Amino acid sequence: MLSESVQNYLKAIYRLREDGPRVSTNALAERLSISAASVTGMVKKLAEMKLVDYEPYQGVQLTSGGERVALEIIRHHRLIELYLTEAMGYPWDRVHEEAERLEHAISEEFEDRISIILGDPRFDPHGDPIPAKDGSVPRPSRVTLAEMMPGDTARIARVRDDDPVFLRTCGELGLRPTVPVTMIENIRDTDGVVISLSGDQGVIDRIRLVRDFADKVYVTNLND
Repeated sequence: MLSESVQNYLKAIYRLREDGPRVSTNALAERLSISAASVTGMVKKLAEMKLVDYEPYQGVQLTSGGERVALEIIRHHRLIELYLTEAMGYPWDRVHEEAERLEHAISEEFEDRISIILGDPRFDPHGDPIPAKDGSVPRPSRVTLAEMMPGDTARIARVRDDDPVFLRTCGELGLRPTVPVTMIENIRDTDGVVISLSGDQGVIDRIRLVRDFADKVYVTNLND
């Protein structure tokens, strides 16, 4: 049984590798709020356990075994988030921290039962893909709302889930997965964008977002 610390390292490496297969120890230290020296010591241990490949000054990369562990923990986390929102009525801005605490504790049987109850879901409440039991996982959208051009249409695919204040604001604005969005104004030398949304309440016109905010919202089906 791997320790909670080891599991957290592997999960963090997996989530940081969006920018490339190898993750720097500095990026990992920032993600985990741990000193770079402590991270270096741990990744050396992970390398000895055959969970990562580590080269000094070249960063760290998950092995196939390390990736399997990371995906299993991420599956636990995202299933728990969805269960908390759908079965227990938690607001989506509070489930991340709860799932962080519970993801290491549930058994495989518990995981299977949650999945069955929820209908073997593919996405968590924030739109992130839930890894399947066999470890397969859909590639998440990398296109942000801030990259859309005026006149572009799309659907919101996912939103960043690590900031409760950001999630509450998204919920208040109606920025949730599957909601259609149209870019009205996006002038690159300004600090914001203007969008409209289509939903159950009809078209919500002219929502202005600062660019940093729009960079945390990802879209799919661009101009389909």
